[in-house]
Amino acid sequence: MISVEQAIKQMQSHARPVCKKELVTIDQALGRTLFSAVMAPINVPPADNSAMDGYAVRTNEIALNTQYQISQRIPAGKAPDPLQESSVARIFTGANMPAGADAVIIQEDSISQNNQVQFKSLAVVGENVRKCGQDVRKGSEILPAGKVLRPQEIGLIASCGIAEVEVYKKLRVIILSTGDELVEPGQKAKTNQIYNSNRFLLKSFCEACGFETIDSASMPDELNQTISSLEKAASQADVILTTGGVSVGEEDHIKPALKQLGSLDMWKVAIKPGKPIALGKIGDTDLIALPGNPSSVFTTFLILALPRLRLLQGRSDMEIIPEILSANFSRAAGSRKEYLRARKTSQGVEIFPNQSSGVLSSACWGDGFALQPQDTAIESGQLVEFIDYQRLMQR
Repeated sequence: MISVEQAIKQMQSHARPVCKKELVTIDQALGRTLFSAVMAPINVPPADNSAMDGYAVRTNEIALNTQYQISQRIPAGKAPDPLQESSVARIFTGANMPAGADAVIIQEDSISQNNQVQFKSLAVVGENVRKCGQDVRKGSEILPAGKVLRPQEIGLIASCGIAEVEVYKKLRVIILSTGDELVEPGQKAKTNQIYNSNRFLLKSFCEACGFETIDSASMPDELNQTISSLEKAASQADVILTTGGVSVGEEDHIKPALKQLGSLDMWKVAIKPGKPIALGKIGDTDLIALPGNPSSVFTTFLILALPRLRLLQGRSDMEIIPEILSANFSRAAGSRKEYLRARKTSQGVEIFPNQSSGVLSSACWGDGFALQPQDTAIESGQLVEFIDYQRLMQR
């Protein structure tokens, strides 16, 4: 077995974007990955403007307890005239500053009557003024290639007047489950059958992460049919995700099928849950073979598979820094690095009582993983690393 750190490094090595680009409107771009950097065609704001309702002034002309003529009124959207000498301009938030003015005195610090105003406080140069280009400078890179577009990035792009952006096409992922014992939800299960949760777990994961999923039926536990299913899947998708059939039992056919069709680049990781996990290729298509137990699928997808899928999609920002919390539990050392289903409390972090790889309810109960290093015991009160599920999804 290789260590989790080695596996993560191997999963991410040589993972280059496999998706082509497409042009989409910004109202279709949420959650998509930028193919090209976005450059600013204009300054934002395009001109100096007022940050507050008040009076545009020349600071060197203003004194306390002195009446000043209000020479113009400037609402947002109106082009101002140059500021007349020894006068002020009534100005509103977002309105362009008149030429000659260098500050805004807010209306709360003023007393106005009969088109004249006097001030209760003075202003320094630049006070309450948003300078031209203070947010974005024309010609600058506002977003790099590989950036996933959240609402704030969409808003920033729109603020520059850009209506379309180049993004990577969605990564196409096909999900194959193995096992003669599997039956689909909605069907009647016999006593020797279980419902296929992994298919829906991975499909939901992939769609939540912005990938396109290609549905496929379960694969029977038979080598020739496994080979046929994988060969067909490789012609349809950028990535094949399989669950089950990757261990060393007589009914586990993923590994020999992969060796026959392509290459096996990684197998067996010192992670718990989820030791039997493989990475390989069939032609140009990645194959990531995950274990069969649901909690193992949940863990290995988030920790090992998802970072590679993100890179194949064109993502660039991958690093995640764990929180450090106090352990509200004790646990004996194990021979593999353990990702304990856990949740934060006001005292630190607690773990689900049953950490079996078949207990998916533990992932619903918790909100993240408490990390237990290989060959290391944990005592109550000890500091441990904690990674939130949502941060793993959004990294």
